[in-house]
Amino acid sequence: MFVGHYGVSFAIKRVAPAIPLWMLFVAVQLLDVLWAPFVLLGIEKLRIVPGITASNPLDLYYMPYTHSLLAAILWSGAALAVSRRLIAGDRAPAMGLLVALAVFSHWPLDLVVHRPDLPLYDDTVKVGLGLWNLPALAFGLEATLLFGGMGLYLGTAGASRLRVLVFGLVMLAIQAYVFFGPPPVSAKAAALTALAAYAVFAAVAARLDRPTRGHGEGGQMTDVTARDNVDDRSSTGSGETR
Repeated sequence: MFVGHYGVSFAIKRVAPAIPLWMLFVAVQLLDVLWAPFVLLGIEKLRIVPGITASNPLDLYYMPYTHSLLAAILWSGAALAVSRRLIAGDRAPAMGLLVALAVFSHWPLDLVVHRPDLPLYDDTVKVGLGLWNLPALAFGLEATLLFGGMGLYLGTAGASRLRVLVFGLVMLAIQAYVFFGPPPVSAKAAALTALAAYAVFAAVAARLDRPTRGHGEGGQMTDVTARDNVDDRSSTGSGETR
């Protein structure tokens, strides 16, 4: 799964607006963010095998350190520890749990689409339901998860409907290219392309998280507008004193 993971980011952002959207984007793809450099370093392995599934040519035959169930649990725990340090306030423990949930969500969603290449631990007992062999259904699931999460996110104050929808359409177009376009030229090219996409998407998410013009967090006025109102009240008060 690719863009469908980001639906979880948008949904959690609706529940916990204080968590930066870019952090949730990194969280839901953390297993893949780690997988890419592991592939580049030769720690985990894949082959390009066109036709191995109907919509994905990657033979992900060795990835115990990022995509086993045990690894997903351990990386989720690490994300919990780190996010609790990054998020300030009394609600940091609860929000840290949500970040950990975002990280772990990657594994069960991958379970639905992958062929049996997800180990439960180490490199053994591999599972996967294989929805990639039904491209229309797999693509529909990606779109449903992505836009379902976006729909929830658009209920938050300050979210720009147009920017979010355009971003979603671009993401879905990239997903269509991944499914129906030419296969990567090599394993390293696949890893590098994926890593670049995760970085760009997280950067766009950080941009989306900024308040729209004229509104701050929670739909409040920007600091500039607030300062203008304070200045007006101060001027009025001074006039009355004189």
